[in-house]
Amino acid sequence: MKIWCCFGFGEDEVEERGTMREGMFGNENDDESEGKRLGFSLTGVIIDLEENEMAGGGDQWQPGMGGWGHFDQFASTSGQGIGENGDAFFPEKCDRPEGSERDECDDRDSCDVHHKRAKVQSYSLGCDYAITSLSSEAGNSSSSTDKEYTVCPSPIAFNNEILSLSTMLNDGDDENPLESNDGRDDEGDGYPTSQMEDSEVRMDLTDDLLHMVFSFLDHINLCRAAMVCKQWRAGSSHEDFWRCLNFENRNISEAQFEDMCRRYPNAAEVNIFGAPAIHSLVMTAMSSLRNLETLTLGKGTLGDAFFQALADCYVLKRLIVNDAPLGNGIQEIPIYHDRLRHLQITKCRVLRISVRCSQLETLSLKRSSMAHAVLNCPLLQDLDIGSCHKLTDAAIRSAAISCPLLESLDMSNCSCVSDDTLREIALTCTNLHILDSSYCPNISLESVRLPMLTVLKLHSCEGITSASMLAISHSYMLEVLELDNCSLLTSVSLDLPRLQNIRLVHCRKFVDLKLRSMKLSSMTVSNCPALHRIDVTSNSLQKLVLQKQASLTTLALQCQYLQEVDLADCESLTNSICDVFSDDSGCPTLKSLVLDNCECLTAVGFCSTSLVSLSLVGCRFITSLDLTCPNLEQVHLDGCDHLERAYFCPVGLRSLNLGICPKLSALRIEAPSMVQLELKGCGVLSEASINCPKLTSLDASFCSQLKDDCLSATAASCPLIESLILMSCPSVGYEGLSSLRLLPHLTLLDLSYTFLMNLQPVFQSCLQLKVLKLQACKFLTDSSLEALYKEGALPALCELDLSYGTLCQSAIEELLACCTHLTHVSLNGCLNMHDLNWGFSSGSVAELPSIYNNASSLSTHGDDHNELIEQPNRLLQNLNCVGCQNIKKVLIPPMARCFHLSSLNLSLSANLKEVDVVCSNLCFLNLSNCSSLEILKLECPKLTSLFLQSCNITAEAVEAALTQCNILETLDIRFCPKVIIECKHEKVPGSVPQFEAHLQQPVKEERTAYDYSKEFCALFHLVDHLQIDGR
Repeated sequence: MKIWCCFGFGEDEVEERGTMREGMFGNENDDESEGKRLGFSLTGVIIDLEENEMAGGGDQWQPGMGGWGHFDQFASTSGQGIGENGDAFFPEKCDRPEGSERDECDDRDSCDVHHKRAKVQSYSLGCDYAITSLSSEAGNSSSSTDKEYTVCPSPIAFNNEILSLSTMLNDGDDENPLESNDGRDDEGDGYPTSQMEDSEVRMDLTDDLLHMVFSFLDHINLCRAAMVCKQWRAGSSHEDFWRCLNFENRNISEAQFEDMCRRYPNAAEVNIFGAPAIHSLVMTAMSSLRNLETLTLGKGTLGDAFFQALADCYVLKRLIVNDAPLGNGIQEIPIYHDRLRHLQITKCRVLRISVRCSQLETLSLKRSSMAHAVLNCPLLQDLDIGSCHKLTDAAIRSAAISCPLLESLDMSNCSCVSDDTLREIALTCTNLHILDSSYCPNISLESVRLPMLTVLKLHSCEGITSASMLAISHSYMLEVLELDNCSLLTSVSLDLPRLQNIRLVHCRKFVDLKLRSMKLSSMTVSNCPALHRIDVTSNSLQKLVLQKQASLTTLALQCQYLQEVDLADCESLTNSICDVFSDDSGCPTLKSLVLDNCECLTAVGFCSTSLVSLSLVGCRFITSLDLTCPNLEQVHLDGCDHLERAYFCPVGLRSLNLGICPKLSALRIEAPSMVQLELKGCGVLSEASINCPKLTSLDASFCSQLKDDCLSATAASCPLIESLILMSCPSVGYEGLSSLRLLPHLTLLDLSYTFLMNLQPVFQSCLQLKVLKLQACKFLTDSSLEALYKEGALPALCELDLSYGTLCQSAIEELLACCTHLTHVSLNGCLNMHDLNWGFSSGSVAELPSIYNNASSLSTHGDDHNELIEQPNRLLQNLNCVGCQNIKKVLIPPMARCFHLSSLNLSLSANLKEVDVVCSNLCFLNLSNCSSLEILKLECPKLTSLFLQSCNITAEAVEAALTQCNILETLDIRFCPKVIIECKHEKVPGSVPQFEAHLQQPVKEERTAYDYSKEFCALFHLVDHLQIDGR
């Protein structure tokens, strides 16, 4: 037999066919997904089909209940709630009609003789289809060979997935209905047979392998797998996968539950928590499932009959009852069972309870409202009666001492418990290891001895005081101690050899802590505002966090393996804390120390060979810092704005930022690994000794007191410096610049805002210099840079910044004409610059580079004296002339040979009137706020961004300029009042006259300037991004 499956995946047809609106058993308010409800419903179908197959031995099914017809009816369901008819999904066995059997193995293309291989034909027809029955009689008992099938959309919702599936039967032969096209050839509407054969997929999975794969699936996915093929249906219904019947919070009827128990009699676990009529269901389960081991109930009333029948469920090992009234509420509830091992009755309403279970090991009565509990459980080891507020002290005592093997007892929130009860428990339960007496206000433990305890929890016990520590000290096996919110506790002094974990949180009167334990590995102390002294001895403690201990003044640590300490916001710590973490102290392996916001620290000094990270953030009153930590890699000094002296000798730092210490006056650094040092803003730094042989970057900007001798010493000890920033260092002079010859790798030098007059030491010493910044050097004269364009100084120089300088027009022109190797030039704010004219006429040799102004450089042909003088190509890529108020004309013709120029910025040049640029590689041009601009000529085929914001240029000029800019992407013409269009006697900013001609036809709807301008740019295929009037 061939199985034909048409799978459709799509979300468009979900609404057409509807989704499963109701739950598996009609529960419309169920929070579970429809996929889960549908998946579980299929179980009945799957198992019934399997039983019919076993009964008849063939593969032809009765189309009624449990047959193929029913499965097809399910697959083609459209909007009908699943589970409306309980019998529809839990059908009885049906016999097949005579003559309806077929031998499956006769079709060798479908499966082999061992039933180990299924042949699946799958097709993707380009849309979402399922093959469903056309028969209107779902319960017709006629054989499936009489049924006709068609292909129609039928999506089924599974957890936000769309799955359409059906089965299809033919007329008794193995011919594929999809292969038949009513006698037509492959042409036409029929699906080509050859194409079907090409899409054939063979699946070779043995039953054992399939069983192994299915073992990883949950019930929902097992039901999905059952719809794939017959082999998968049989494999997914194996009882190994259905040993747990989980109906938690499902609206299942008693008949449906009984049917499931009948189908899976070997189920070992049942969960009917939240199901309706749980008493009837659980009685059915106990009478039908003889292998039941785990039973979970809740949210429903359990009658006396359940507890009486409980003893007949012989193999039951675990019983869980949660949030349920037990019995009629006025009589004792007996729970008698000889094999029950785990019993949990939580949040249950019952007057009295009696438990007699000889094998019981764990019992939980947590949050139940019983007033009395009688226990006869000689093997009980774990008892939880937490939050049983109605239990009296005598009842608790009686229950606990009746379990001599008790190891764990939770009686938290039992306010009636007294020290006498604890004393009786200690005498009777000699194996008690875990005790939780939290929120028991009447206990003090002063006369209680619990030597075998390993875990003791005493949260919010108002009777616990310092005198209680004497009793706790006798618990020499104690490993975990929790004393949170013990409001009367003032001090703790314990010597417990096995203690590993201690908690002290929100102890308002706690003052002194002294611990000695070689195995202490975790200590949590927080929000103890009165704590001022801590003394800890441990060989296992690795991390100590004592944040926000505002009164802590004394810390004594003997912790050989302590690696991390966090003392943030301990405002009372003094300078003596430094001695605790030095090499001679008790923390020889400390790696990380956090002292953030410790405002009482004034002089910090550490001598540690193990310290790797130090944080002093927010320590505002530190004035002196002395670190001798050769392995120190990180130090954080943010907020140390009063630091005056800092010594790092030696340290393992790779980078250091002292720019946040404006009062730093003396500095000494010995860091063999340091590569970056920032002293920006240390305005009073006058003494600096920097010995960092690997240093590559030094930022000493705004160090106004830094002098030549300091610079010379630094250059001698740091020969690998590549970047040196001396911005606003007015004390640096000729001698300091001369020492730069000791820096052979120097490539960036920033001397902006200095009082330099002579740059000769720079030209002679920095032969590898690539970037030179001379912003606002007001004392430089026109001859200060002559060495650059007359003598060829700094041959490697690429970037030159002369912004806000006082150089005259001629000096700038000669510099730009001769230094053709420059790639980036900044002339922002140069008031002496009037024009940027790189054009010249024949014979105007004065405008040519001076190094070419000689006879040998002139090239003439014959008597043509008008032949141009050959010039080298300029390497200039970026030219900035922002805010040059006196510049009026910019002319860059082809003869200027600016073949590499890609960015030109002339914004804020208020007097600029004419721009004429011919440049083949120019991509970016900024003329924003050039309010006097009138003439714009551009021949820049690669221009992509043009900014004309707030320019008074006309629309005609813009149009003419854009004709040669064919790949423009961004055009900014915001606030350009003269760039307008006229449409229906209405002026709209943002277009040009040529666009106006294009819009002479009547306008049917109101349009904005933005719309017109976008159409204008789209018309010329020029602009991808247009900015008009802030849009």
